[in-house]
Amino acid sequence: MRENDPVTSATRQPQTPAAAAVRPRLIATDLDGTLLRDDKSVSPRTVAALAAAEEAGLEVFFVTGRPARWMDVVSDHVHGHGLAICGNGAAVVDLHGGPGAHRFVKVRELARENALDAVRLLREAAPDTVYAVEQTYGFYQEPDYPKLHMEIPDELAPAEDLLAPHAPGAGEPVLKILAYHRTLDPDAFLTLARLAIGDRANVTRSSPSALLEISGPGVSKASTLALCCAERGISHEEVVAFGDMPNDVEMLTWAGQSYAMGNAHPDVIAAASGRTVANNEDGVAVVIEQLLADRQ
Repeated sequence: MRENDPVTSATRQPQTPAAAAVRPRLIATDLDGTLLRDDKSVSPRTVAALAAAEEAGLEVFFVTGRPARWMDVVSDHVHGHGLAICGNGAAVVDLHGGPGAHRFVKVRELARENALDAVRLLREAAPDTVYAVEQTYGFYQEPDYPKLHMEIPDELAPAEDLLAPHAPGAGEPVLKILAYHRTLDPDAFLTLARLAIGDRANVTRSSPSALLEISGPGVSKASTLALCCAERGISHEEVVAFGDMPNDVEMLTWAGQSYAMGNAHPDVIAAASGRTVANNEDGVAVVIEQLLADRQ
């Protein structure tokens, strides 16, 4: 999940094509910093490329750290199946109903016991960390958690109280915990948290600030995408994936073809099998257009 501040794109990079040994059947793309421009729009060129891919028989999956309620920016472009993977793999959502009317098809929740363990362990490792709790429909946060997401929380309380058995929204699945630190380097914070939390939860990040996203063990964009592909009889070799931040690394490693954006984090560039131009230069559309041309 990315903050609302724009992220400056890198200068134009030459596209590096990924080897295509298998004919692609599915396109999996991150949103912020990847498919979306920095103003959070979907460019006309990208809209046309997505429509052309669907017309050619390729399924398109949006795979994002965003919660379902933030998916209105692409709800008009889901085409046939209408599904999106949200919360870094914590939920598969049917967007056909439009903004505010989405349906959860699959939920891979973070058990409250694991969430409490993660908060406790990270408090010990980085005492000044503040937390928010993302649930299927609710959003709760600690009083000192900054207003990063331009929304009003349903409740303000310490994370331990928000995750208690009788907390507000206790009957609703927890999708992920957000952990923010005001002063730590983002990559250093990620490394610290992974070491502290271990296998109690999966920790990643997609923000340019020290904001971590903590999901259930084994829950990632890649693992949920793999489940969706298996249900469709699609192998990982038949998937083309796009991303720009550390929460995309597993997905890009798993996919048969993968592209780091020109504005991507160094870990993403290292993980991807190819590279395209930046999000503001329609890097996803550039590759889709080439893929469709190669099919003719």
